[in-house]
Amino acid sequence: MNEAVPEASGASNRTPADKATSRTVEVWDLPLRLWHWALAVSVLVAWFTPTVYDGLHRIVGYGVIGLLAFRLVWGFWGSRYSRFRVIGVRLRAAPFYLWNLRRGITGRYIGLNPAGTLMLVALLLSLAVSAITGAMSVTVTFFGVWWIEDTHAYASDAVMILVVLHVAGVVLMGMLQRENLIRAMITGRKRIRHHP
Repeated sequence: MNEAVPEASGASNRTPADKATSRTVEVWDLPLRLWHWALAVSVLVAWFTPTVYDGLHRIVGYGVIGLLAFRLVWGFWGSRYSRFRVIGVRLRAAPFYLWNLRRGITGRYIGLNPAGTLMLVALLLSLAVSAITGAMSVTVTFFGVWWIEDTHAYASDAVMILVVLHVAGVVLMGMLQRENLIRAMITGRKRIRHHP
């Protein structure tokens, strides 16, 4: 099955027959789902703990580094939809995809759509910068170095902005395609439609 199944105007043109012929497939495997939710919890804990619970903040920061390392490995050796093999293609398609969203044209993607791929890359990069500069800032060499601390603060703010945009994007796509994408990231299954 192709990963992208274009639809002229998202899922809003579905007929009762289309609804009857829909089924689900496993898209996100268990390791990827556990990674996603562990990262979400870690980011929230890290956001609310600096200067108040520094020890916990550091532990969670090191945990984020471990989670990022796992995702890098899983991006090459994980299951089909976990792999990074189509990132370049999806990133090139992202501007056109975002432009079409203005008219409610979403296309149909089993894995990440181009906007989701763009968000994945932006989040992974900003999380890497935030976690690495955070780890650096507690070393003897870089403790109190202004550009390390500033970079950590700005990258952490960027992560939270991206998280808000990510959640908003998931809600928007769920409404446009009439699919519960949060449930899909819990169960690992997404709806597909048969085309007779």
